[in-house]
Amino acid sequence: MHSRELLETEYHTRYSNYILALDETELLEALKNTEAELLAFIVDIPEDRWMYRYAEGKWTVAEVLQHIIDTERIMAYRALRFARNDKTDIPGFEQDDYVPYSGANNRNRNEIMVDFKAARLNSVSLFHTFTNEMLMRSGTVSGNKLSVRAIGFIISGHLKHHLRILKERYI
Repeated sequence: MHSRELLETEYHTRYSNYILALDETELLEALKNTEAELLAFIVDIPEDRWMYRYAEGKWTVAEVLQHIIDTERIMAYRALRFARNDKTDIPGFEQDDYVPYSGANNRNRNEIMVDFKAARLNSVSLFHTFTNEMLMRSGTVSGNKLSVRAIGFIISGHLKHHLRILKERYI
């Protein structure tokens, strides 16, 4: 299954840019490719840019990376619930409430890389276990439909979105 096979009814329009950020690629391939992209990027971040913010009130590089990890964990949890046919509406989360309590600015490059690798290993393992039937299941987040397979692509597209911003505005 490729990212371009997703139907617009499988996700809210707020996720469209994440889906479109991906090349036409298989789900597990997208997860593995974006993992490699982010790890290569992290290794090359100059030490003096780790706490950089491009404007007042914006996140630091470390906070952006922690946001990617936190979001991946939340999305994987949603995918698990929907794959198991949980029909309970899941509330959204406020990303700006997470960042100040993440402790990202007290973590070094290696700690964040290890954390990201663990989160991504969990996601790859989880999506690897899903059958085609499970991937097609959906649930709701804040009243909006979201399919399991769309979540997998959103995880990868969200990472690419923030990687682009990091390259354009931070490094």
